[in-house]
Amino acid sequence: MQNTVLILGASGKIGSHAAEVFWNAGWTVRRYRRGTDMNEAAAGADVIINGLNPPAYRNWAKNIPAITAQVIEAAKSSGATVIIPGNIYNFGNQPGTLDENTAQTANTRKGQIRVDMEQAYRQSGVQTIILRAGNFIDPNGNGDFMSMLAMREINKGKLTSAGDPDAMQAYAYVPDWARAALALAEKRETLTRFEDIPFPGHSFTTHQLRDTVAAATGRTIKLSQFPWWLMTMLAPFWMLAREMREMRYLFSMPHRIDGTKFSRLLPNFQPTDQREVMLSGLPADIDPDKVMRPRSQAIATQ
Repeated sequence: MQNTVLILGASGKIGSHAAEVFWNAGWTVRRYRRGTDMNEAAAGADVIINGLNPPAYRNWAKNIPAITAQVIEAAKSSGATVIIPGNIYNFGNQPGTLDENTAQTANTRKGQIRVDMEQAYRQSGVQTIILRAGNFIDPNGNGDFMSMLAMREINKGKLTSAGDPDAMQAYAYVPDWARAALALAEKRETLTRFEDIPFPGHSFTTHQLRDTVAAATGRTIKLSQFPWWLMTMLAPFWMLAREMREMRYLFSMPHRIDGTKFSRLLPNFQPTDQREVMLSGLPADIDPDKVMRPRSQAIATQ
């Protein structure tokens, strides 16, 4: 019998890649339309991928609990397993290697909301898989870390750093995350009712990213600092600026995500090469495949 997955937030980073991966694996894919009856959409579903987020980070304190209650109800009515893209907000300011045993000592409002959200799933009895990851990198952009921050001025030869450029940071390549979600979905019957699974992804510093981009493109890439001062000025008038400022500490907190549990559950998982991940945020007009062949050489071979 063919499995069915309901994708919440199907146009977003998580949802779009999950829909593609599950479809290619032969699953029936349903895309939830925000504002419709989620219980009805989930009827007969085996898995729910929860890629829903409040637009522009707005009203987390109200919207995240509301979304959580709605998803739990839909999962209970359908018997579906819920897979959630977890993050590291829960851990607060704890430099080092993070795993499923790291104390959840959130030091921000959004971090505590995520802690409470996960606790609601744990207490619900719904089978839940938290696939916890660092900053998401989407090769399609889609408002990811690269397009919104690191590569925002790359056409000017500038890479933007939001914190300490020597701080190790954890990243998740969204197509890899989606493949891992599929693999876990297909072995869900062997998992416990609540699984906190760290997704190791890739780890690198902003300086390492700068050096990789410079070597691949043959360009001199300078580092510029994100204008946090501007976010401070705009915070009283712009909600997104306030929300971003709250998480500023993460960009200077050196960390990586441990992959021991992940590798035990999915020993054959092969992540995308790190260099490809680091370069995936480059705009098409400075794609390495183009700039590594000088224009004169390209003309000569036409």
